[in-house]
Amino acid sequence: MIRFHTTICIFIILSSQVIADNDLNGVSGEILIIPSAKVSDESNLAVFSFKDNDFIVVGLPYVTEEESYDIASKIILVKPKDYGESRITIKDQSKVILSPENKDRTFKEYKIINNALNTYSKKLLSDFDFSIPVDGIISSRFGKKRFINDLPRAPHLALDIAAPEGTEILSPSDAVVILTGEFFYAGNYVMLDHGMGLISSYSHLSSINVKEGENINKGMLLGTVGSTGRVTGPHLHWSIYLNKQRVNPEIFLDKNFFLKIPNL
Repeated sequence: MIRFHTTICIFIILSSQVIADNDLNGVSGEILIIPSAKVSDESNLAVFSFKDNDFIVVGLPYVTEEESYDIASKIILVKPKDYGESRITIKDQSKVILSPENKDRTFKEYKIINNALNTYSKKLLSDFDFSIPVDGIISSRFGKKRFINDLPRAPHLALDIAAPEGTEILSPSDAVVILTGEFFYAGNYVMLDHGMGLISSYSHLSSINVKEGENINKGMLLGTVGSTGRVTGPHLHWSIYLNKQRVNPEIFLDKNFFLKIPNL
């Protein structure tokens, strides 16, 4: 685990001042802050201290029905949330109905990305005070049920920010570059490790300006907005993972974290 005393800015989901271990509830795709004084040093969970109390920071899975989730020896009931739906049309049918060759390619790329998610740093490289990575307009929010050419697809577990081709994409926080490449769905792609299971990724870039293994600071240029991969136009597809769960990136842009901790 790691303890830090910093100005972190994430959304807190607490139903009362003190939550009993057998009464933990959270919301699909959001974050739960769990009061805890007993966390193993081998747990690899992000822990922060505030007013002499320790808190575990947990990313919750996207679910469509209530689901129990076991983490840090605690059972969390994750409740679904209606994020709405999104319908898009893609003219290139080869990006919608995959050939056997493209199915094989996407499976291999899935394993590459999943492997990167398993190689994160076991120390916090930055705090949770993220800045928005690109100046643009939010075109699709996290969690929407996705229909492509009227066919149901996996939910949209990212934040899409539309911006003109070539717009700069800046690192929202300190990190290490753990993956770059050109992928079938994601196009030109960058993945950053912020430490302790906090990872972010950037898809559809027109250019990449960083290399794997490079240490970068908040505000450094990652690349530029593009329309590579499966897209309908130029935009940044921004994903954030916490303990391998894809969570809503807008949580990390909230500047009122401490105000949401009830009377500690």
